[in-house]
Amino acid sequence: MNEPLTRTPLDDLLALLDLEQIEEDIFRGTTGRAILVPRVFGGQVAAQALVAAGRTVPADRAPHSLHSYFLRPGDPAVPIVYTVDRIRDGGSFTTRRVVAVQHGQPIFHLSASFQRHEEGLEHQEAMPAAPDPQTLPTAAEMLPRYAELLGGPGVVDRILDARSAVDLRYADQPPFGSVGEPREPKSQVWFRTNGKLADDPLLHICLATYVSDMTLLDSVLLAHGRGGWAVGDVVGASLDHAMWFHRPFRADEWLLYDQESPTSQGGRGLARGRIFTESGQLAVSVIQEGVVRVPRPRAR
Repeated sequence: MNEPLTRTPLDDLLALLDLEQIEEDIFRGTTGRAILVPRVFGGQVAAQALVAAGRTVPADRAPHSLHSYFLRPGDPAVPIVYTVDRIRDGGSFTTRRVVAVQHGQPIFHLSASFQRHEEGLEHQEAMPAAPDPQTLPTAAEMLPRYAELLGGPGVVDRILDARSAVDLRYADQPPFGSVGEPREPKSQVWFRTNGKLADDPLLHICLATYVSDMTLLDSVLLAHGRGGWAVGDVVGASLDHAMWFHRPFRADEWLLYDQESPTSQGGRGLARGRIFTESGQLAVSVIQEGVVRVPRPRAR
């Protein structure tokens, strides 16, 4: 008699991305658990919306760009309904618009463009220098060093739980590793899923979309010596998120996420990132703006 296979965190994440179709061009996604903050993780909503769009597009067309806005915090207690509008089906490009709804209100809006593969001129900027990911500490090895700053071992465990489907390794200290010490607003992480994925290009793109929202605003924090959301010396949320997918890649193989922040002002911070394969190919470009506010002291 075969023993049941153990379910992994990656299995749970893939289940979140396997949307239920409830009507033509209407899909429903579960929200999972709110582990760190009382709202749905933005990367999950973006990835689910892209899955919904991709379900209405011919299999020979892959996403080449997405542009999205986070409108309201997602409620982790109820499912999210994704409605897809088939904006255009052209000879080479397909365009979709997706609105995510909870409690009768839109919480997220995404526009995505898909393209049939074709050959063309090619060039790219060089991959920046970065340490070998295998030489870097895992999250389980690194985070306990900052347990006191983060609020205790319980908080560390929750962060590890929230990111358990992904092996994410900082090339340098994370923002909470140098609180009070402003430094160059640049950050690098290596990441890959904690387990192998099926040979489905859309799935790999959706997994990279999910991870892309995890650390992108770190570079904004570094410029001001702020530790971040877990430390509590800033409050914030993603406002918009744009991605361009340049070349095929696998999310279950090492990817370098090179990130920087050119500016912050008006309670907002801008960050941009580049995702490279381990062999040096530029696979994805990312830009995000987020709310980044210093908490105001409570009146006594």
